[in-house]
Amino acid sequence: MRTSPALRTAALAAAVTLLLPLTACSKSSDGSGPAGARNSPVAANAAEADDTGGLGSQKLTWKPCPAPSAAQGGGKAPSPLPGGTSWECTFMNAPLDYAKPDGDTIRLALIRAAAKDKNRRIGSLLFNFGGPGASGVATLPAFGTDYEKLRARYDLVSFDPRGVGRSEGVKCENDQQLDARYEIDGTPDTSEEVNTLLESTKTYALACKQHSGKQLPHVGTTEAARDMDLMRQVLGDKKLYYFGISYGTELGGVYAHLFPKNVGRAVLDAVVDPTQDIEQASLGQAKGFQLALDNFTQDCVDRGDACKLPGATSKEVEQHISGLLDRLEKKPVEGLGRRHLTETLATTGIAAALYSQQTWPLLEQGIDEADGGSGGLLLALADSLNGRSETGRYDNSMAANTAINCADSKQRFTSDQAKAKLPEFRSASKVFGNYLGWSLLTCTGWPVAGAWKTPDVSAPGSAPILVVGNTGDPATPYAGAKAMAGALGKGVGVTMTYEGQGHGAYNSGNACVQKAVGGYLLDGKVPSAGTVCT
Repeated sequence: MRTSPALRTAALAAAVTLLLPLTACSKSSDGSGPAGARNSPVAANAAEADDTGGLGSQKLTWKPCPAPSAAQGGGKAPSPLPGGTSWECTFMNAPLDYAKPDGDTIRLALIRAAAKDKNRRIGSLLFNFGGPGASGVATLPAFGTDYEKLRARYDLVSFDPRGVGRSEGVKCENDQQLDARYEIDGTPDTSEEVNTLLESTKTYALACKQHSGKQLPHVGTTEAARDMDLMRQVLGDKKLYYFGISYGTELGGVYAHLFPKNVGRAVLDAVVDPTQDIEQASLGQAKGFQLALDNFTQDCVDRGDACKLPGATSKEVEQHISGLLDRLEKKPVEGLGRRHLTETLATTGIAAALYSQQTWPLLEQGIDEADGGSGGLLLALADSLNGRSETGRYDNSMAANTAINCADSKQRFTSDQAKAKLPEFRSASKVFGNYLGWSLLTCTGWPVAGAWKTPDVSAPGSAPILVVGNTGDPATPYAGAKAMAGALGKGVGVTMTYEGQGHGAYNSGNACVQKAVGGYLLDGKVPSAGTVCT
């Protein structure tokens, strides 16, 4: 079964990826760099005054974009947009450690497509598609036509955050090691299985330190936010115009906190709850994916005989899925090539397909085929989220995801602590509870410490920021939008609701959402707080 490029791109763009138990966690700092965290001694004004070692005056040399690297996911060079506009790429230098702006630098990869109306051009609209770990250089061209209306007055610009893709991507294990890692039981039932999971986590952390130890203390969200302000300067914009999706909303919130006076117009879509720590966020995802699964199973029931899965009620369809996972734990089925579909990989595949209602048919087919002993489709869905191509190459999205998350979150859990929390996770979701409960171990043994428990996104003095929540979002539950708006502060966060399915609102194609977002970004018309699109 061939992995769908569209699904793969959507999954990478979507994931907050606390979801993946073998690769996700928090963020770390060695304590020498700048802190943008809650209770940090570095205030917003201090951040705005921070020196960049003169790098704000550097000149960028834009050239035709090459094909994506293996770390970015591979593939062909991006095709021109409708009308013939070509994508251009370049590199920007940034301090590796903003506390030492005259020290070592890191190269950050950027991509752009020029605005159509040069006379009415506002500036650059900078995108971050989430993860953390998604390559903006690879993702923006894949979604380029979705943002064509915004290109009327903006250069569309994105980047690989530090540690991602071509921005000196974090390296950990090789392809063969990752294949073996993803086959490990992520929901251990015995002490032996727990020890195997812990040993795998330790080995992975050591590999990351061995191959990327110099970068690990400097790949966090605070550093990425500072990079974005440097980009603003280098791109020639007085204000930052920004579109953040999923984790990109947290990055946008941290930017607004550090540089409130530099915010121009900003949209946060598929919003991370900045008030939740890693445990609360994982539990929230368990509930969010369970809600998406409930909607999927109810759709199956509503279609009657047209649905391939057995069950007269939503609960019965879910019981069938749970039964399949139980059987796969005991006996994996044939997958792709020599690889097999395990319970953990099947759960990952199910989660991948729940990111978008458009992939529900693939989920239905994949479950049905796996029930018959053929796990290729569910395994391909899991590969799309794990960053594995059909040729067996892994991009660095999950390595970067772990490095960035483990650079951000201070929390580290023991196996006993994770085990004690399983009942609450199982109560939230029978299908995803164990999976996400054990994922709390991801940063255990990480070689550098985390920066915060929760990020500070308070942004007094910032221009209004549009915060868009989707009521059916599995990965970033709807409550996160209201929490983000509240945390940004009165007069800053403006909430808008999309009553739909899937991860995110703008890319759903909903005309109401796109009109409101377009009116704000292109013409400065801030929607009324509480606007609802259906």
